[in-house]
Parts: sequence; structure tokens; C-alpha cells
Amino acid sequence: MASLGFSCPASSLLFSSSVVNHPRNLQGRFIVSSSTSGSELMSKSAVSETTESPRTSLGLKNLTEIFWVDVHSAEGKPLNVGLQEPVTIGCSTLEQVENVAVRVELSNGCAGWGEVPVVPWVNWNQATVLEKVRKACEFLSQGPPVTLNLVLHQISEMFPGTEFASEKGKENQVISLVPFVLDPSYDFDLCMKVRAGLEMALIDAVANSIDVPLWRLFGGVSNSLSTAATISTTSSAKAFDLAAKFCKQGFKTLEVKLGRNLNADIEVLQAVRAGHPHCSFILDANEGYTPKEAIEVLHKLNEEGVSPILFEQPVHRDDWRGLGDVSNVARHKYGISVVADESCRDMIDIQKLMEENLVDVINIKLSKFGVLGILEIVEMVKNSGLELMIDSVAETRLATGVAGHLAAGLGCFKYVNISAPILFSEDPVVGGYEGTVAFISEIHLSLKFGVCAQFVLPNYFAQIWMQVSDMDMCSTLV
Repeated sequence: MASLGFSCPASSLLFSSSVVNHPRNLQGRFIVSSSTSGSELMSKSAVSETTESPRTSLGLKNLTEIFWVDVHSAEGKPLNVGLQEPVTIGCSTLEQVENVAVRVELSNGCAGWGEVPVVPWVNWNQATVLEKVRKACEFLSQGPPVTLNLVLHQISEMFPGTEFASEKGKENQVISLVPFVLDPSYDFDLCMKVRAGLEMALIDAVANSIDVPLWRLFGGVSNSLSTAATISTTSSAKAFDLAAKFCKQGFKTLEVKLGRNLNADIEVLQAVRAGHPHCSFILDANEGYTPKEAIEVLHKLNEEGVSPILFEQPVHRDDWRGLGDVSNVARHKYGISVVADESCRDMIDIQKLMEENLVDVINIKLSKFGVLGILEIVEMVKNSGLELMIDSVAETRLATGVAGHLAAGLGCFKYVNISAPILFSEDPVVGGYEGTVAFISEIHLSLKFGVCAQFVLPNYFAQIWMQVSDMDMCSTLV
């Protein structure tokens, strides 16, 4: 199975630059001179080549070391959005999105935004997240000017996250963070999601300060990409309707959530194929099968002449042997790639997946690893042969926009599904990336324009700036 071309030198991601900075003038701009194409990352990825002329770019790593962050204000607010209808994933049902929006404004007047998703299968809620964000925002607002690198490090120390997601991970971490590891009430997943939201906001604010769109900051490979759409756990009749709808909207890949009942799942997949005969589809079992059942699904689908391009998390996250067994059968007998999602909780898990060749693809989410974590993973797996997938979890276009910038800018994600906002009954962000739903540049993520938009939150007035291209997208909270 072919792998993505991750063999590019580190400079392709870091953009060596010549920078002139006025160090004590936080209102000042950077003068940047550099060039990079990153085109070697383009092959077989879900991004589309940018149509814009080449432009100088300053990479994120360099920027973290030279840009001084002086936070004027920071806050978190509820971000509640209704769904068109309840969404079922595995055994959990989501009836409304109750996330948290994070806003950071720098002393130069530039602001950035992030988002923390709250899902029903965790043991914390929006109020818990708001309190965590409040403490972090208080810290940021009261702190002295520091480099972006240092403030991101401080945030990571406040919110240890995926470093400790697995028991093995906890056992192998540094002694200085033992109090977190030993506290049974400490929720590493929660803290990682809060950290990710804060990282988004800080990096977005800094990008606006130097007038560089995020996709360029992350690598500049492309300003557009294609995304799959998701069909959550549902009946075969509803699956048919959704597949037909997504077909008309231009989606070419569908991710189908299954894993409840073997026979019912087969019927759903047949309905999806009938509703969208020419689509590629990703089968996401969400840990729902035993290894034997997962292999049986592959066999039955093969008999029907239906073959998914990916089989995501077929077995329980801790069933490493079962995951490897299913992957071997899928890979060698049916030519299907197996994806690790829930089994991919931290860097140690990823290392195990690579070393033991347990899967062909890993699914990494912005809310699970944060911006810096994803950049580290990309570097980590570039020579391993593993393919990369980026996904979203019940997030609005605040977070999926950042994920889109990240995937388009890096250009190394072969599989993309950041379509969560199409499930909402309303869109709190007016404007943002262009698209015809499926292709974000046309219906995906066309990061090519600047508009003034409204971001609606009750009783909250502020101005946000989301950099989506050579122009700013000005959004107003009402």
C-alpha cells in the first residue's frame, strides 16, 4: 500500500526565514523574506493545489520563537448550536452542541478564536470546560509579555493532555507532573481539549498580527481541500436518504458509523451504496465489533461487491492483537486499510501502532492532540508508511476552520472529514471558508476571501478576526 510522501525535509514545514523584528514594540510587524513550496507533500493527499501566486511565508516554529505575545484580554463563552436532528454515534446520542468558544485579544488589537467541543460520552460538561477556560484566560490576561513558544509551553503545563492518555503513557512521563498522573479525578482528555482550544486562539491571534493566513503559516501547500460527509448510526432507510442528499451536494466520500448489529450494519451499507452508487465510503465501527465480527463484515461486504476504502477502529481501543488481526486480513485479503482512532490516544500509542504495523492509517483530531501535537505527529510518522486522516467532533466552523487550514497548509492528510457543521440547524459563523459543502474552496475550504461576518452568541459583544486568506475575515459576536 502506497504511503504519503512524508520524506520532505523539515525545512519544508518550518520555512527558514529572514526576519526583522522590532523587539520592544509589540504593535510592530515582522518583515519576512523567504520562499517555500512544500509541493512534495501534495501527492495523494486530499488537498488541492493553491491557485494563488507564490508568496513569502513564515513557518509556525520560527514564529513561536520570535513573536512576543502580550495578551490584553481572554475569555470563554458558551457556544450552543442546535442540530438538524439527533446524531447517534455508537451508544451515545448528541441532541445539541454545547461547546465553548475561546477568544484571545493581544495588546496590538488583533484577536484569535478557538473552540472546545463537549460531547455526551464524557463525564464532564460545558460548565466544567468554562471553569477551566476561565482560569487559563485569567492566567493569560495577567501574565507579562512572553514569546509564543513560552506561552504555549505554559498552557501545556497547566493542562497536561494526551501525553498521559494511556496507562502506559502515565507510567513513562516525567516526575515533575506526577501530581497530575496520580490524581484519579484528573481528566486528561478534558484538559487536552481545553489546551487545544487555547492553542487555536493564541496562534490565530498571532497569525492576524503578522497578516498571514493560517494555511500559509502551517505550510502553504494549498488553500483548499475535499472533505467526506458523515452518516451517523441510523436506519437503512434514513441512510439511503442521507446518501442521496450528500450525492446531490457533491460529496464523493461518505463516512458511515456502524458497529451495533452485524446484519443491520450490512443493510445500512447496502442502502448507502444504493443512495450514492459511485461514492467511496469509510466504515467506522467505533470499537463496536469483536475481531471475528469485523472480519465477517469484510467478508460479507466482499460478497456483495461493496468495498470500503477504510475500516476505522473495528475493535476495542485496547484490543491491540485484535486490531492487528483485522488489519492483516483487511490489508492482504481485501486490500482495505484499517484506521486507528480510539486506539490512537497519545504519542506512545502512535509509536506502538507504527512499530508493530497494526494499522495503515491513523485518525488524528485537533481537539485530541492540539495544533502542536498534530505537527509533532506529522513529523513523527513521515517516514513510517502510515497514512494520515484528520477528523472533527461536533465542532462548529471555528474549530473545523482551523483544522481545514492545518490540513490544507500541511498537505499531508490523505483523508479528511471536517463536515460536522453541515449537521447543525444553524451556523453561528456567517462567512468563513467558502465551499459547496463538499469541497472547501468550492464546497470545501476555499480559504480565499475576506468578508465581514457575524458570529452569534447570546449577550456577548466582541470582534473576532479569522484569517482565511490574504484578507481578514472580520466576524462580529452579537
